[in-house]
Amino acid sequence: MIKKTSEKEKAIRLRKEGKTYSDILRLVPVAKSTLAIWLSEAKLSIPEKQKFTEAKRLASLRGGQAKKKQRIEKQNKIFSEAKTKIKPLSEYEFFLLGVALYWAEGTKEKEYRPGSGVAFSNMDPMMIILFLKWLEKICKIPKYMIGFEIMVHESHKERVEEVRRFWSKITGFSINNFSKVYFKRSKIKKTNRKNIGKKYYGVLKIHVRKSSELVRKIASWSETIFEEVLKIKDK
Repeated sequence: MIKKTSEKEKAIRLRKEGKTYSDILRLVPVAKSTLAIWLSEAKLSIPEKQKFTEAKRLASLRGGQAKKKQRIEKQNKIFSEAKTKIKPLSEYEFFLLGVALYWAEGTKEKEYRPGSGVAFSNMDPMMIILFLKWLEKICKIPKYMIGFEIMVHESHKERVEEVRRFWSKITGFSINNFSKVYFKRSKIKKTNRKNIGKKYYGVLKIHVRKSSELVRKIASWSETIFEEVLKIKDK
């Protein structure tokens, strides 16, 4: 009985010091239900309640930081293991990759508008770099045949020069190649979009001059890839 009384007093004292249930249970080996009864009998003063609230906030913060660290470590492990699955690309594999990329993101020739050229739009810098490299290495398109257009939300008009410098740096082309900037209007005042802050640089459109023949080749390559995929038998 003396031991229980001592443990109860210790538990209440620790609670008044701002300790959480978990903290107390590590120091006072009793059932959680018993601890709850003891602490419900203890009347905390306003300063003690404030101390407990602050301690709880700090404990929550520490817990959040620990979870964030675990998430980052897990994420880094996944990234490291995933990278080992990718082997050096052959020129043929890079060719297929570029065709699939354009198939997904590029402009296709329309029956009602024959003769349209290669046009590829995206806001992902890595995808832009990959496609430009594909045009250069696989399609042998010289730089002077490539043009650019930038599309940004009108709320970013004051950042136009920053946006132009960004895409110039990403592509390796002179900033003079990015004079065509178009502004998107939005009637929605409130949005849940996450790409409207300082890291937003709009969408870059790459177009290749006099490239209607290349567009038709890509369409044929895409169709042939599809046909080959259909030939794959289930194992």
